[in-house]
Amino acid sequence: MGCGRVGSGLARALSRAGHSVAIIDQDPVSFRRLGPDFHGQQIRGVGFDRDTLLEARIREADAFAAVSSGDNSNIIAARVAREQFGVTNVVARIYDPKRAQVYERLGIPTVATVPWTTDRLLRAIIPDGLISEWRDPSGTVTIVNLPYHREWIGRPLTELEDALGVRAAFVVRFGNGVLPTPETVIQEGDLVYAAALSHQTNEIAQMAAISPSEGI
Repeated sequence: MGCGRVGSGLARALSRAGHSVAIIDQDPVSFRRLGPDFHGQQIRGVGFDRDTLLEARIREADAFAAVSSGDNSNIIAARVAREQFGVTNVVARIYDPKRAQVYERLGIPTVATVPWTTDRLLRAIIPDGLISEWRDPSGTVTIVNLPYHREWIGRPLTELEDALGVRAAFVVRFGNGVLPTPETVIQEGDLVYAAALSHQTNEIAQMAAISPSEGI
């Protein structure tokens, strides 16, 4: 639902990948964004209207994405697809991160665009900073590529976690992702990705730059 820049791009990508796609929008002019190579269904209507969804063959759908410009429309459409038609894979784009947190609790996966866009802009402006690789929809928890002092090399990863108050999500070692265990030791060249509270990232970055002999 929604044939704006995000919706049309998603529809084209799914179509190129060989999926059967139906896209819904109230404005027929918006379908021009799809281009001449798009061969899916183009349905004019309201994305949470039952007849519109049936015309789009919602009963056959494996997934439903609500990506219109309105938070309320997106969440209503997502809930209708999930609760009335039993679509398993449902996602809604939400601009308000506080709302996104509520909808996540209702079992509707959301993409909160403001935190995501902010993170991408920060990455462009401060490429070497402690920037989020992923955030939960509320923006409370983030996963960061964690810089650390060289003296942490050879020490257990659990010691770094305890010192910084983070939880290691995974380690990239020699180009391969590794799930850490209590026995994992930090090796030369390891990239440590850790989950942390978003409001503590600046403090964590400062602590990570300190050698363990000074910080412990």
